[in-house]
Amino acid sequence: MARIAPKQAPYRCSDCGWTSAKWAGRCGECQAWGTVNEAGAVRSRGTASGRVTTAAIPIGDVDLSAAQMRPTGVSEFDRVLGGGIVPGAVLLLAGEPGVGKSTLLLDVASRWAESGHRTLYITGEESAAQVRLRAERIGALAADLYLAAETDLGAVLGHIDAVQPTLLVLDSVQTISSSEIDGSAGGVTQVREVAASLIARSKELGMATVIVGHVTKDGTVAGPRALEHLVDVVLHFEGDRHASLRLVRAVKNRYGPADEIGCFELVDDGIIGLADPSGLFLGDRHSPAPGTCVTVTVEGRRPLVAEVQALIAPTNAPQPRRVTSGLDSSRIAMMLGVLERRAGLKLASNDCFVATVGGVRLAEPATDLAIALAVAGSVTETALPAGLVAVGEISLSGDVRRVTALSRRLSEAARLGFTDAIVPARADGAGAQPAESIRVHEVSSVSEALAVARRLAAKPN
Repeated sequence: MARIAPKQAPYRCSDCGWTSAKWAGRCGECQAWGTVNEAGAVRSRGTASGRVTTAAIPIGDVDLSAAQMRPTGVSEFDRVLGGGIVPGAVLLLAGEPGVGKSTLLLDVASRWAESGHRTLYITGEESAAQVRLRAERIGALAADLYLAAETDLGAVLGHIDAVQPTLLVLDSVQTISSSEIDGSAGGVTQVREVAASLIARSKELGMATVIVGHVTKDGTVAGPRALEHLVDVVLHFEGDRHASLRLVRAVKNRYGPADEIGCFELVDDGIIGLADPSGLFLGDRHSPAPGTCVTVTVEGRRPLVAEVQALIAPTNAPQPRRVTSGLDSSRIAMMLGVLERRAGLKLASNDCFVATVGGVRLAEPATDLAIALAVAGSVTETALPAGLVAVGEISLSGDVRRVTALSRRLSEAARLGFTDAIVPARADGAGAQPAESIRVHEVSSVSEALAVARRLAAKPN
């Protein structure tokens, strides 16, 4: 009798889905450590044609009423989503512990219920009494807002069948588990099963679902990466716990822009949206000090005015310190090298501290020119005028390169009362279109920008 070789159970990477016939400590595809787990035997078999549940119709005859966005009542949250929540959509909101995810979603759930839509809030991390206390503190008590504390997936689905909500908030997916699946709550198999069951139920009932997810130490969404592919919208909730500013950033959005942000401020009695958050990112502009410069960055489609501060101090240490806050450290190191090489500034034997105001993080290259002017102002003890903004990307050759949405940036600066702007020169010689009440100074190199800044600083106020 011929011997039949036993089937080997393959192993699968929880991050990228790579499979292997034997276990490995490191994924052969994404090179991640400790993500290869046993996934069970995989059998390949053909699938016969089945009964069609819904007949195919021409795309022009599809009814759009079931996919119309509904505003939540939180304007900044709606801004990130593109106008509101689509019925049947599944959203994943990820953020660090204590950043304010539960407070924001409790406010969203309350406002949704106040508009006449039944809402179900499932908490797996707190008791119902604890959530009730928070709801009283932020004023989020509504008649159509239902609350339940559950950690079993079957019980969650039972609550959905009993309440029949139009919006479900699950806080959080890592605390819910299914008794029919092996593994502890928060594991790869459990998270995938919980998410798949909720997504299926949301699509079936036309119920919008918001799932709260935890993040890892490097800021990515915890759990399998397949979770981000299954949901319709992925939002990141960011913010420094030592500051009041909170940002909701859209990373994936099937129904709207995937590059939009919403600004919030965490206060004692809840969280409020900031339609004009630029004031949080500016210091005292009445008496500017050396080493400060204002720039205009674009987050998504929103221009934000922010201030960069630099402090250059001599040191006797053999290795000068390079400390940054709210800025990319590698980008700062590059700017310091360009200033020393192309502008003649002596920075090699000095400690350099560069930071932003208000806890905002600036990652856009358009802030290079403001960083350079702030560093140069600290070295030369020159205070730039209070009405000056600088926007531009600096290359390694010292050239100031063009940036996107320049007219929008200048309009925002003019709206806030700024009178002068140092911007890159147009290559075609046409010049930038200045906004009303703002003077535009075009430069082509970092040395030319420093000369313009010195000339403006020498003018009497």
